[in-house]
Amino acid sequence: MLIRRLYCFFLTIVIGVSVSCAQLNTERILAIGRNALFFNDYVLSIQYFNQIIKIKPYMAEPYMYRAIAKIQLGDYNGAEKDCEEVIKRNPFLPGAYYVRGFIHRENQSYEAAEKDFTKALEFAPGNKSYLINRSDVRQRQKKYDEAEKDIQQLLAKEPNAADLYYELGKIQLAKQDTFTAANTFQRVVNIIPQEASAWSALGYIRLLQSQNDSALICFDKAIELGTKWAGDFLNRGVLHYKRHNYRNALADYDKAIELSPHDPQGYYNRGSLRNQLGDYNNALDDFDQVLELSPNNMEGRYQHGIVSLELRDWEVAISDFDCIIERHPYFLPAYYLAARAHMELGNTKQAFTYQNKANELEKNKDIIQQQRKATLNTDVKVASNRPTQNKRKEFSSKAAQNIEDYESEYASEIRGSVQKQYVDIINESNFEISYYAKSNSLRQTNYYHHAIDELRNALCISQVIKITNQLSALDIPSVEIHFEAINRLTDILKNNSQNPYTYFQRAIEFSLIQDHTSAIEDLNKTIVLNPQLALAYFCRANIRYNKLLYEFQNNQNKEELGQGNIDKVKINLDLIQQDYETTLALLPSFSFAHFNLANVLCAQKEYEEAIKHYEEAIQIDHDFAEAYFNLGLTYIYIDNIDKGIELLGKAGELGIYQSYNLISRLR
Repeated sequence: MLIRRLYCFFLTIVIGVSVSCAQLNTERILAIGRNALFFNDYVLSIQYFNQIIKIKPYMAEPYMYRAIAKIQLGDYNGAEKDCEEVIKRNPFLPGAYYVRGFIHRENQSYEAAEKDFTKALEFAPGNKSYLINRSDVRQRQKKYDEAEKDIQQLLAKEPNAADLYYELGKIQLAKQDTFTAANTFQRVVNIIPQEASAWSALGYIRLLQSQNDSALICFDKAIELGTKWAGDFLNRGVLHYKRHNYRNALADYDKAIELSPHDPQGYYNRGSLRNQLGDYNNALDDFDQVLELSPNNMEGRYQHGIVSLELRDWEVAISDFDCIIERHPYFLPAYYLAARAHMELGNTKQAFTYQNKANELEKNKDIIQQQRKATLNTDVKVASNRPTQNKRKEFSSKAAQNIEDYESEYASEIRGSVQKQYVDIINESNFEISYYAKSNSLRQTNYYHHAIDELRNALCISQVIKITNQLSALDIPSVEIHFEAINRLTDILKNNSQNPYTYFQRAIEFSLIQDHTSAIEDLNKTIVLNPQLALAYFCRANIRYNKLLYEFQNNQNKEELGQGNIDKVKINLDLIQQDYETTLALLPSFSFAHFNLANVLCAQKEYEEAIKHYEEAIQIDHDFAEAYFNLGLTYIYIDNIDKGIELLGKAGELGIYQSYNLISRLR
């Protein structure tokens, strides 16, 4: 059984025989589990937390982190139970209330979610994640003033935070204070003029205020910046329609439908315009789609009846109007049109019945006006305010660990016009040696190097070793395989402790289960036994960097970045750079070491030195797509936009399609 083997493994290898070291080693297992959680290896992290719970069931933290992992895997019930266990053991841990609040929110128990976020704030006052989430659930309960107070509290600390002003504008709009909301979204645009969502929101406000010229400018800008929201095209189409620019209106409705084929609004607007232009058959197809997607859409039903009249399909038209009358008995046009259709069929008696009913209702206009459902809004439809690219929809595990970090608002997709697929401006990550890699057939980088094949032969393993910067998370069977491999290699080392490749292989296994410390220790031994093994330095640099990244972000968000920690970061960065430099001294053709070293230099804002190493990588591999991409970004960081765009174009040519969105925005 996997759990039993894990227990035995840690008892003998990590925990050891010394009882006095038990607490220290338990903390180490917890740290390794958190490493796995940080790097999105949720299944693996749960195995670590299970071990601690088995050994020390009175500890609160492993339940806390296991709940976070379960949330990411979609097990809300299991996560909630773990939160209850945390609170039993330590009722002062704010992350437990944050996690449980998230679960309540996803289950639409907004009042319970608000209580939990409020409880979390008692122990962590001012925490951004907790306040934003509480503001969100307050908005969902229409507690707009309280929701606004939460955002204002954060704005007092971050007066130029665009995301907070965006939230504030949403609240003001929900309160129907369009004037104040317009000023707020204008501020968002001023802070982040390259963000499509900011222009989209401002355009919607201007549309509500009937400032059509200003609204059109805003939607043009949002679309130019690569918006993926169909509503921007729908609303711009409405503005073109109002200007009688029907060709452009149709083009925008087409694009809105392409982006959101299951939204009836696009079909409704396009059908209305086609009807107006006399394109009745295509208009009918559009209204058929409206009714298929939204059978109770009475505006769509009404337009379907109108077009059916134009096509002389009297019985279909009568069916549509009868359906409307049943739902809206005071809607006079339906009676008149039904009467006309019956008259065309020669049903004189029925036609008079509908006509008389309409005349009777006409005499009682006051009653009709009091009826909420007396009229239908049959105008072209304006898309509602752009839905927030919700940073809270995807659970932030880091926030639960008191790390105020947010996932990217956008996800890349290879579909449609890729230059309009919004991507974050962030470097391609480091290359690592692994058994696992996500496939990417688009990129033309040469991922082969003879040293990797030689390493595989020396290790005498059947698995294919890959060089990749797109790692895959482990599943449960893989986790078991790697723990078994560590046990097997440990037994081998007991009999032969002088084989550097055995240590190297175990270091790879340790790195895959996120035990950075053990991996580095094994690589140290590898290098002592074989100081000419270039890839050992390369792997050690990678693992040191991952370990440093995790520790640095933890300390930064816990406000523990004292001078001692900063000095430690600098020392570790020096060690990482030395390892990459040693790799290159021993293996000058290994382009990936140049690339990784450039990334480390870039992270320290040593851009000129980073550029040299990216260029060296490209000299070795002229099709190194990732190097062109990062080199382009580095030139942008030093304000050489033209050179950056040129290099991003080359990266796009070589398969990194995200480049085209950046180029579009920069231009």
